[in-house]
Amino acid sequence: MADKKDGFQSGAGLIRYFDEEEIEGPALDPKLVIYIGVAMAVIVELATYFWPLH
Repeated sequence: MADKKDGFQSGAGLIRYFDEEEIEGPALDPKLVIYIGVAMAVIVELATYFWPLH
């Protein structure tokens, strides 16, 4: 049988990958993303009310 080594070897590369990852985009607050989505939904609903397709 193979000797058991300390630690979880298959996860070691994954941990190194996430340590090296850099965020290059703008940082947005998650609440802001929700607010933008709700605002867009309201705008679409208002547009369908004022400019119906039928």
